[in-house]
Amino acid sequence: MAKLNKRTVTSAPKKAEPYLLFDDEIHGFAVRVHPSGEKTFVMRYRFGGADRKLSLGRFGDLTADQARRLALKARVSLAERIDPGAARRKLAASPTIKDLSERFMREHVEVRCKPCTQGDYRHALTVVAAKLARRRVAEVTRSDIAELHQSLTQKPYLANRTLTVLSKMFNLAEVWGLRPDGSNPCRHIKKYREVKRERYLDAEELGRLSRAFERATRRIPDGRGRYVEGPESKYVIAAFKLLILTGCRLNEVQTLKWDHVREDRLELPDSKTGAKTVPLGNEALNVLHSIPRKKDNPYVIVGDIEGQCATDLQPPWQRIRKLAGLDDVRIHDLRHTFASFAVSNGESLPMIGKLLGHTQAQTTLRYAHLARAPLRAAASRVTAQLGHALGIAGDSKVVPLRVA
Repeated sequence: MAKLNKRTVTSAPKKAEPYLLFDDEIHGFAVRVHPSGEKTFVMRYRFGGADRKLSLGRFGDLTADQARRLALKARVSLAERIDPGAARRKLAASPTIKDLSERFMREHVEVRCKPCTQGDYRHALTVVAAKLARRRVAEVTRSDIAELHQSLTQKPYLANRTLTVLSKMFNLAEVWGLRPDGSNPCRHIKKYREVKRERYLDAEELGRLSRAFERATRRIPDGRGRYVEGPESKYVIAAFKLLILTGCRLNEVQTLKWDHVREDRLELPDSKTGAKTVPLGNEALNVLHSIPRKKDNPYVIVGDIEGQCATDLQPPWQRIRKLAGLDDVRIHDLRHTFASFAVSNGESLPMIGKLLGHTQAQTTLRYAHLARAPLRAAASRVTAQLGHALGIAGDSKVVPLRVA
């Protein structure tokens, strides 16, 4: 026995068998010397009628003085009739972030969320797993979450969605008794500012897109007196046209069934915002009439697998937009295009919100700035009448005001 300090621990020789060198001041405090020469601090004690051992840490990760302070703390716990290893054992038995993520998906997301939302959650948790999968739920701190959020600085949207998913998951961890109430480590972490991407097709660009649709499905001579269909499916092209003409979301058109089609509208039993009615203009109806129905397939946009809908429209869209010279246009921008034409046509924002299926007026306000042109046109019509009554002549070549 000897007082365990840097000198005595460093000089303890390795032997063929592991052995314990006990401290002569703190009862039960020792260093285990392994045949490899590695040294580990331990605390031997008796609690509840049973001999127990508490591992304090490896020499090198801990100094002898740090290990001594941990041993003293353990002796104080014993004096208070508290098992110093209980908390360590409880933590070791507690679930990891991987375990919590799987339970979160199984018991919450898959039960309460729509399939498209489930995919978003699953993607966010993939990001989390890469950083925190093996960490214990009970030991994750705010600094851990802040570090994860910071690592996604260049992807602010993903960073913020991941933070939202994590916050919900840790709230449920409290409900499930895996963390103390009010201990959510996502609290007070400020989200990054997101700049909403705005891209709308104008009439000229829609013309280019229309010509690309035609080229992509045109019948091509095979050189043997016969013709073959173009590279793109007529169903896929119809899907893109419906996205433009209805303002629907991609998933709503992709999974549309003939049972949902009525004389002048679509009755969608489920969408991002629940059951939804989509009014159809004549052009959208003409597109639907042009789509051939396939026997034993309930879907409007038929896929390659028998009885299924088209599952991935991204590859054909990338080919078509390249053909049209519109490489920066996403599929979702077709929905924005519907909204921008509605605004330019003088439709009110509440009306546009109904057409798009928005449940909150705030969502539709992103299109408010597009209403300036029709508003000015309306103002010009009103002031023309007023000016005529006042004897004020209008000038078609008005010079814009300069504000000092």
